[in-house]
Amino acid sequence: MEQIQTKKQNKFVQVALVVGLVVVINLFLNYTLSFIYKEPIYENYFPQAQVVKSYDNQADCIAVGGQWNENLNQYPTEVNSKTLKPIDGYCNVNYTTQLNYDAKVTNYELNVFITLIVLGILMMIFGIKYKHLILSPALTWAGVLSYIIASMRYWSVATSGVRVIILGLALIALIWVAIKKFNDR
Repeated sequence: MEQIQTKKQNKFVQVALVVGLVVVINLFLNYTLSFIYKEPIYENYFPQAQVVKSYDNQADCIAVGGQWNENLNQYPTEVNSKTLKPIDGYCNVNYTTQLNYDAKVTNYELNVFITLIVLGILMMIFGIKYKHLILSPALTWAGVLSYIIASMRYWSVATSGVRVIILGLALIALIWVAIKKFNDR
């Protein structure tokens, strides 16, 4: 009876170590990547001005990199002394800045995605090749979690085609692990 209890305790400790390693390996990788790849900081692109200037014509709007949007309704929306003056449109002043910021974020997320996928593949290969009671499953699961984290981070900026490729690669990798790890021959 005591031997069965000891085996259960050892199994619990093994599972706890595997889970702990999976989590810490991925935290380590992600925090290390934050030092290697500098994430674009929103406030650097969009500083909060104390006074925000309004642009009420197309030429001034475009001159500052904005996007002019025609007001098709031509409703009077501004009071000028005692008369109502219709506004021709409105200016999205952040248009060009937003495009630049979005491009930097997409590039950053792509770099992190590729790095996490490559590291995930390496961990899974090492987990399969290296036969160790704790490290083998921990590295394999850490690789799987790295895929999940990489995909979740990049998913919002990926196109539909890239999403299909991501899912296809993940499926192939998981099938490969299943065949290598649990071959019934």
